Amino acid sequence: MRTAAKLADIYLRLSVEEAKNGESESIKNQRSIIQQYCSDNGITIVREFIDDGFSGSNFERPGFKSLLDHIKTGLVNMVITKDLSRLGRNMAEASYYAETFFPESGIHYLAISDGFDSEEVNLMAPFQFAMNDVYLRDTSRKIKQVLSQKKKKGEYCACPPFGYMKNPQDKTSLIPDPKTAPIVQKIFSLAANGKSARFIAIQLTNDGDITPLKYRVLFRDDFGDKGAARATDVWCHTTVKRILKNKVYLGHTVMGKTKKASIKSKKKVLIDEEDWMITKNTHTPLVSQEQFDKAEQFMGINTRKWQDFEKPRKSIFNGLVYCENCGGAMCSGGSVCNGEREKYWYLSCINIPNRSAKHCDKGARIKYRDLEQIIKMELNKFIDLSKDDIESIIQAAIEVKSNDSTYVDKSDRIPELEKRIEHIDQIILKLYNDNASGLINDEQLSTMLQSLSKESESLKKKIDGLRSEQAKNDSAIDAYKVFFSLVEQYTHIDELTPEILRTFIERIEIGKKELPEGYQIASHNVPYKQHIKIVYRFIGEIQNSDYSFTREFEQKKAG
Repeated sequence: MRTAAKLADIYLRLSVEEAKNGESESIKNQRSIIQQYCSDNGITIVREFIDDGFSGSNFERPGFKSLLDHIKTGLVNMVITKDLSRLGRNMAEASYYAETFFPESGIHYLAISDGFDSEEVNLMAPFQFAMNDVYLRDTSRKIKQVLSQKKKKGEYCACPPFGYMKNPQDKTSLIPDPKTAPIVQKIFSLAANGKSARFIAIQLTNDGDITPLKYRVLFRDDFGDKGAARATDVWCHTTVKRILKNKVYLGHTVMGKTKKASIKSKKKVLIDEEDWMITKNTHTPLVSQEQFDKAEQFMGINTRKWQDFEKPRKSIFNGLVYCENCGGAMCSGGSVCNGEREKYWYLSCINIPNRSAKHCDKGARIKYRDLEQIIKMELNKFIDLSKDDIESIIQAAIEVKSNDSTYVDKSDRIPELEKRIEHIDQIILKLYNDNASGLINDEQLSTMLQSLSKESESLKKKIDGLRSEQAKNDSAIDAYKVFFSLVEQYTHIDELTPEILRTFIERIEIGKKELPEGYQIASHNVPYKQHIKIVYRFIGEIQNSDYSFTREFEQKKAG
């Protein structure tokens, strides 16, 4: 229960752009104004929360999040900012927190300079929120105009890529970084000589060459503990590929590869390459055009652009099948023997090879044709289900989600509980009247109120629990309805296609083969079991399945 004393958290915010306006908006000035106000009005400041260098366009700010967490402790009953713009400039969200969230949380919110008081009627508030939003949009427009002009001139307006640093004499241009430029040149040299991105990554790791993220953490950027913890000494082949594709190493300034999804979003979306802003010959190149072209050529060959080859075997399981042991993707591969390919086509864990940076000693392997038959069999089982069978599956799923082996719909109890709460409220009102007329004394009133309030709170919690449980069950039922509405579109699946797989399946995990005692290798007619977990779209995993195999797949599950 919150105290009647005036206990406040204060919140201070300043964006990088606003810092250019001078002292008037500074953190120091905001603090001074709020402290003086609190001193004049008998308000105790409990804690101060600051976001220095954060835009008011959204509320994903560390200081503001910490403020919200502190409010939940019940230690304060007020939040104070210098003005509404300090809370945020996003009209919808700022209005929500000031006029809805804080009052509903029992928090008295004040914005001093704007005369905003959440406990009063604020006639001008809609206009104040709107003007702050207009300021945000106008600032964004001006910044975009400046950046656009700089990009057109070939000025580098972003963090320097690995291998370069900002020129100390001209911050808009790049110069080679003596610590990292040799690593970039080494990458292109190896790639131009036919080495794959994966080989280069392993080579760089073995040679102890610093990774781009670790270099930023140690020598360039200011990372928090969480960000710094992601730094590693192990090179990733995707990082190598990203470097090999970047034309900045040819001496060109390449800008405008991405843009914000919207003015109020942090998410960035990719821009088509033909719309990039490329200014040639703006800085010292680290590689020649010949090296860049050769690296690109070999990268295409080494990454197996199968569409360029005649009659390739294309796996329909790409991006769906993973090793149960290590979580690594399972890739398609195999050989041709006596003119047969299908018989020797497998899906194998990508981390089985000893050269893998994350070697998996229990890596999964399964025949491509066997997995095809299993998935086809399982999907056709769904197609063959009757309506009663489907209802039973949904009921079982609800029982699992509600942790109730004898689940029944309890939502019809809610009106009964609400009626009891209403009755309690009437009793409480009568008790106050009886106390006022002298029929019961203050002590009796207090005792009975305490008992009734306790019962009322207990009933409200039960109602919340029932509603939450019902919402969860309704969600599960809706998910199953969607899934089985897709199933109804098929009468039988004779051939699996990528479209069918992605319609019904989200993920498949393959376990290691389990051989009979005394056997080391699954060959000839040696039977074995293999755990295959199928996660369906919308409904998740129905059950864990162990499948029995001999040399040819048997269409039955292990007992």
